[in-house]
Amino acid sequence: MAAKLRVTWKKSAIGYKRDQKRTIEALGLRRLGHSVEHGDNRAVRGMLTKVRHLVEVTEISPSETPSD
Repeated sequence: MAAKLRVTWKKSAIGYKRDQKRTIEALGLRRLGHSVEHGDNRAVRGMLTKVRHLVEVTEISPSETPSD
C-alpha cells in the first residue's frame, strides 16, 4: 500500500503571499487545526514544501489508515 501523509494547518496564512494561501486551499485545508490525508507523491510534496512554515506533516503507516 502506498504511503500517506497527514497534513495539519498550524499557522495562519494572514500576511503571507496569495500563492501560499491558495496552496493551503488546494491541499483541502479549511481552517486552523484542520487535518487532511494525501497520498505521498511529487505534486503533494512540492505543495508542502511551499507552505512548510504553515503546516505540520506526519507520515501515516498503513496500519493507521482505516480500510474500507
